[in-house]
Amino acid sequence: MMNLFLRVLAFAAGTFTVIYTLNSAICTLVLPRAVSDRVTRGAFRLLRRLFDLRLRKARTYMDRDYIMANYAPVSLLMLLPIWLSLVLVGYMALFWSVGGANSARELFTLSGSSLFTLGFAMVHTWPQIALAFSEAAVGLILVALLIAYLPTMYGSFSRREVAVAKLAVRAGSPPSAQEMLLRFHRIGKLDSLSEFWAEWETTFAEIEESHTSLPALVFFRSQQPDLSWITAAGTVMDAAAIMLSAVDAPNEPAAALCIRAGYLALQRVARYFGVVFDPTPTFPTHPISISRQEFDAMCQTLAQQGVPLNADMEQAWRDFGGWRVNYDVALTRLCTITMAPYALWSSDRSALEDIHKSM
Repeated sequence: MMNLFLRVLAFAAGTFTVIYTLNSAICTLVLPRAVSDRVTRGAFRLLRRLFDLRLRKARTYMDRDYIMANYAPVSLLMLLPIWLSLVLVGYMALFWSVGGANSARELFTLSGSSLFTLGFAMVHTWPQIALAFSEAAVGLILVALLIAYLPTMYGSFSRREVAVAKLAVRAGSPPSAQEMLLRFHRIGKLDSLSEFWAEWETTFAEIEESHTSLPALVFFRSQQPDLSWITAAGTVMDAAAIMLSAVDAPNEPAAALCIRAGYLALQRVARYFGVVFDPTPTFPTHPISISRQEFDAMCQTLAQQGVPLNADMEQAWRDFGGWRVNYDVALTRLCTITMAPYALWSSDRSALEDIHKSM
């Protein structure tokens, strides 16, 4: 009776392990919404700790960037052996529960042969045959899901990086809102940026969708070490906020929509990674990481280059803070999480300030 109870318990445990693993793969690779999965999150955290050990030996930011460029791909590829290992262990319990193999070596051989469709371990009873076929199917499904996942992810990555590269032309490298506004002023396009804001509103919507349903994308780094999707996002929103608050130009509703799309995207990505923030902050009750002195210095630089500014700088500061407060915490925390390269008013606000000094 005790032996029967143990076999029933093993069957239940094995079934739970296999179903839990399949659910992890579905949540990570198939489900089109942000769902936090413990297996995936645990794998990424474990690999991050290992990469952090390597980062301690890196002396320059270029070395750190090279190391971190491998983090997301390695972590993503590590998911497959983790899932397969869990399935193998789960089916070991299932094979033991139906009888025919008792030693750990026999169970490992039988489960591994079935999972990888090697066929060197023979099964004889109907329950064993059914388990072998189902395990082979599960293994093929997991491999196929990951293979199908990669083109989708790299397609989203490619679209994101096109926007980041185009911004570098307009805002410099590393990008800054000040440089972006100066360049548009020099070519006489400062008061006609509606198309640009609309383009980035779409980009923010795509980032929100792709970086929550495919969270590994958050850690995929740009081809150029001094560029990053998160610092590009901060630059665009800061430029829009400055236009709406400080620059004497016709009101741009598209700029306001761009900021809103941007901070909603960053908030939702940050929330997935456990960043704590107030979703409806107010300024100045909630402070921002930009000081009044920095804002005034930026405005002075713009004025010296001929950019027309509003006369009431006090109101301009309050308006800028009112926009910036919506994305300040999410922006700076995501810069820290991704170890973003230096960029004015973005990553230089985060805990990476000491790191960037070694660039």
